[in-house]
Amino acid sequence: MKPRIKALLFTPFVVLLAGSAFAQAPASPPPPEHPAIEPAAMEILKATGDKLASAGAMSFTAVATFQYPARNGQPLYYTNEYDVVMRRPDKLRVIMPGDGNASEYYYDGKVMAVYAPAFDLVAFADAPPTIDAMLKAAEEKAAVFFPFEDVLVSDPYKALSAQLKTAFYIGQSKHVAGTVTDMVAVANDDVQAQIWIGVDDGLPRMLRVSYPKDPMHQSHDVQFSNWKLNGLVDHAEFSTPHVATSPRMELSRPDAAPPASK
Repeated sequence: MKPRIKALLFTPFVVLLAGSAFAQAPASPPPPEHPAIEPAAMEILKATGDKLASAGAMSFTAVATFQYPARNGQPLYYTNEYDVVMRRPDKLRVIMPGDGNASEYYYDGKVMAVYAPAFDLVAFADAPPTIDAMLKAAEEKAAVFFPFEDVLVSDPYKALSAQLKTAFYIGQSKHVAGTVTDMVAVANDDVQAQIWIGVDDGLPRMLRVSYPKDPMHQSHDVQFSNWKLNGLVDHAEFSTPHVATSPRMELSRPDAAPPASK
């Protein structure tokens, strides 16, 4: 995953106290050890990445819950729904009802545009000619980030396995997305993640991500459903008439400094 994965490293209490009298009498057996990079885990990720990469078009629904701390430190949770349609290499549409104001994101290979229905306002900018480059530009230019970007890029396996320090197979679950899933834990220096992948279809069903170095202890999870691969997608899906009919502004970061007064 983009420099965003650090696996669940189970460090037994006895190790932390090595060399002390306490190390001689652990309260409970240490958890099983895992190799740093377990081949079984990587094989599952590779199969999923290859399946996503080979899909010329796809659609799915993602429901993401984000955790942010309140001023008193209490964790608060906000949920966004994303109805996603994409066509490789240069088309993407994301409709976001959200818990707050709804928004719509369109990319047609030339322009990226965000439409806010509540304000009948469009923010737009020129865009690079591929989804991979567009996602990077959208984050840099306008702080637009989708928590499922790793499944959209041209090489999902590379994105999921980038800079991994640990990866291991946890086991199976029968309680996610109404199907049997394989559970894989992966990590790099900055991010911890657990992925649930359908046994029958090899598609992501849930993703949980945390950032151990983040002082705000932010985290999020994403649940995937309604997967459809290689369906017919009309070019009109990736643009909106509001670009021409609604008031427009340049797409920019919400934290950008205001223009200097004259």
